[in-house]
Amino acid sequence: MVLRREPTARQMRLGVELRRLREAAGLTAVEAAALLGTGRVQISHIESGLTGVSEQRLRRLASHYACTDEEFIDALVAMAADRTRGWWEEYRGLLPTSFLDLSELEHHATFLREVQFLYIPGPLQTEDYARAVFSDRIPELPDEELELRVLHRMQRRVILEDLNPTSYEALIHEAALHIRVSDRAASRAQLAHLVELCEADHITVRVIPFDLDGFGGTWTPMMFAGGAVPKLDTAVRDAPHGTAFIDSEAQLGVLRKLFRKMEAVSLDPARSRDVIYRLTKEL
Repeated sequence: MVLRREPTARQMRLGVELRRLREAAGLTAVEAAALLGTGRVQISHIESGLTGVSEQRLRRLASHYACTDEEFIDALVAMAADRTRGWWEEYRGLLPTSFLDLSELEHHATFLREVQFLYIPGPLQTEDYARAVFSDRIPELPDEELELRVLHRMQRRVILEDLNPTSYEALIHEAALHIRVSDRAASRAQLAHLVELCEADHITVRVIPFDLDGFGGTWTPMMFAGGAVPKLDTAVRDAPHGTAFIDSEAQLGVLRKLFRKMEAVSLDPARSRDVIYRLTKEL
């Protein structure tokens, strides 16, 4: 079987979950391979996402690993059978792989939850706002790549504009509403766009106000993408050298608690809309 040159984050996640099941069962890769009548290298390739796995083999592995969570197994089978080549594939080789992985993650997500403190969340940005964000990068991007990043960000909005849009909740600190990443006109247009989005049934925008005590320890920008089952949820955070995709159960638990804590101190959607609308008028 031909090995994938560059497995996607979704393909690698499938391999990670199969490795976790094997390790929980106390089996080595050699022992797991023997159960399938194959070699250790084949198991290694499957667990690293370098090659796919058939439904029959996946279910056999799950049985040998004593996994009885049928809903979870079915979700893994669906991941293994997925052959989606989405709109993001046109950017392969043109943008960093993390851009494509993020789009794929959003495409398959059952829900999206995001927290931002300094910027408006990506899927909610206008074109001018996005261009200003990418233009502020050091070292500066070549014009062609800058425009590709802006175009990619605009296409990400399909998750909110599709006939069956994804449920999306954004917690935005009031600081991000005040910061002008571009000029006054672009900021006003961005805030007006946010006000419009607040009217959509599938979009919830909550503002984290300035007037809070004891909030310093929870400044954690992140995005949650819901999986087909909670075990397959993913958190996304910006790291010093790129985007980090987090799937560890322990880390996800901590980030879920942080999100709920920030959600609890946020303004309700109606008051949040009023704050954004007022700031729009003040610009």
